[in-house]
Amino acid sequence: MPQLNPSPWLAIMVFTWLVFLIIVPPKIMAHIFPNEPATQNTEKPKTETWNWPWL
Repeated sequence: MPQLNPSPWLAIMVFTWLVFLIIVPPKIMAHIFPNEPATQNTEKPKTETWNWPWL
């Protein structure tokens, strides 16, 4: 049975893991987000009560 011969599949698995561990992470870490998060104002906005006209 050719499925039990580990030599080609072991090499495929090793090369796949090398791609995942060496080539892919720098590409992902080099990604730049288009919108950098802005700091929000810590001061709470003043809210006024709303007079309901039907009460």
